[in-house]
Parts: sequence; structure tokens; C-alpha cells
Amino acid sequence: MRSILVFFAAIGIFHVSVAQNLSPVARNGALKVDGGKIVNQQGVAPRLRGISFSWSLWQGRKYYTPAVVNWLGNDFKVSIIRAAMGVQPDSGYLQQPKEQKKLIVSVVDQAIKDGMYVLIDWHDHNSNLHTEQAKAFFKQMAQKYKGVPNVIYEIWNEPAATDWATVKSYALQVITVIRQYDKDNIIVVGSPHWDQDVDVAAADPIKGFNNIAYSFHFYASDPYHQDALRAKADKAIKLGLPLIITEWGVGEANGDGKFDLEKTNTWLKWMEDNQLSWANWNITDKHETTAILQKDAPVNGGWTPANLTPAGAYIRNELRDLNK
Repeated sequence: MRSILVFFAAIGIFHVSVAQNLSPVARNGALKVDGGKIVNQQGVAPRLRGISFSWSLWQGRKYYTPAVVNWLGNDFKVSIIRAAMGVQPDSGYLQQPKEQKKLIVSVVDQAIKDGMYVLIDWHDHNSNLHTEQAKAFFKQMAQKYKGVPNVIYEIWNEPAATDWATVKSYALQVITVIRQYDKDNIIVVGSPHWDQDVDVAAADPIKGFNNIAYSFHFYASDPYHQDALRAKADKAIKLGLPLIITEWGVGEANGDGKFDLEKTNTWLKWMEDNQLSWANWNITDKHETTAILQKDAPVNGGWTPANLTPAGAYIRNELRDLNK
């Protein structure tokens, strides 16, 4: 009897070990929206946690390498990354579409190879002014990645000075294009006021399409991003709006400012309590609070503790603990 028990115990340990060694996508499969939540192939929230690349220009551009994606998976233990393609600024997609698409595709393809989820982010504050360009871009992405379970389309980073009617009209146009080619992969829609007015979106959500989620953004130490902002998200969740945190930072809304550990931990607990997936901002060596890297950190990963900022060390520790 004892030998039989030992045998079955060994089998159990083997299954646990195998599960732990599976990639995030192998564990969770194709994602969908069901019952007001993003769920995996088992019908439960996958609780993906990871990091957003910075704008695909300026200082963050140099880190758009397959080696960095691989390092984030192996060392930071991320399960999701975000490729934030700059659209409107100089050297962005509007000026350099081929160059920008090449950067994004290199990161997305490596994430797929490594079994991570990846957000293809149209990183724009004025997407309604660039609707035709966005439709053309996401047509290409949907044709290329249709049916690939790793890929999530984020069609408007942060609507700024606009209203929900404008955001919704834009979203319906882009969603229609994507769904012509990719019938099921998650599409993430923004909301007014830098992805904060999710309660407004929840009162008038997009209908007629499957697997639509909504982005919610915050900066944990910002004095204006505390109880009142959480209340807006809580209301949206209560109304059944499926949320994903495609961007949040440990500092303040300008990317700099104070790193308040107590406030950051409060937000982190809130995300965990609500079983929300998230991507932290951001992979760059720019001298600011939310930057993950110190100046001149290697562009191919292999980062030592000395290469990490306080934000980088904190996020790495949390990811390695939560995703283990």
C-alpha cells in the first residue's frame, strides 16, 4: 500500500512540475470574454502579469529586441508583454509605418515563440484623427496573427480630450476590420480621460461583437489616482465590464514623481483581489520614476540588479513572486 501511495504522490508531483514548466499560453490557451471577465480555456481568470515596452521611439526604442522579450520571460517571469507602437510623434507610425511595424512584429513574434501573451498597442492619444491608418494597420495585424492565441489587439492606447461617443465610434470601425479576419482574439477598447472613465463605457458598452475588453490605466502614487479612481473601476466591474490593466506605473501620471510604496501596494492588492491582468509601465532607461532600467542598461537583456531602477527591482520581485 505504501508503495502505491508513493507512486501516486510522485505522479502528482510530476503533474505539478509539468504545469509549472508550461508557458503562459500553453497553460491558459485562447482567451475569451465571459460573464464580464477575461477568462482562459478553463473558464477562469488567467491573471496575466507583465510589462509594457515604452513608446517605440525615443529612448525606449532600442529595447525592442527579441532578446529583451526572452529575458523578460526567463528572468522577470512575465506572462504578458505590451508592444506600445508610437503613432503620432516624430518617427512614429504615421511617418515611418514600415520601420514601426517591423519593430512591433519582431517583439510580437518572439513573444509568440516564447509562449507569452502580447498586446499590440496602437499607442496614440488622438486615434480618432487617424482612423483610416489604424484600420489599415490592424487589418495587417489581424491577417498575420488570426487565430494565434497569444495576440491581443489594443486599438487606442489612451483617449485624451474626447468623449465616449467618439471613442465608441472609432472602436466599432476598427473592431469591424479586425473581425473580418480574426474572429475571436481579444480586442481591447479604451475609454475617455486616459482610460479612466471605464464607468462611462460600462453604462453604454459595445455590443454585437464577441471578446471585447476595456483598458483601465492608473499611476499608483498619483494623488489623483486613489480611492475615487478605484471607485470608477469598481462600478464598471459591478456593471459587468471586462477590464484589463494594459498600463500602470509605480509613480505619478507624468511617468515621474514619487514612488509611494504604500499606495503602490494598495493598487497591487486591488488588482489581485479583482483577478485582473496587468502590464506595468515601462521598459526604458529614461531618467524617470516609472522607468524599469538605469541609464545604458544592455539592449539585449541580461540585466543585473545594478541595471534596475527602484521601480524595476520592485516590479521584478513582484512578477517573480506572483507568477511563480
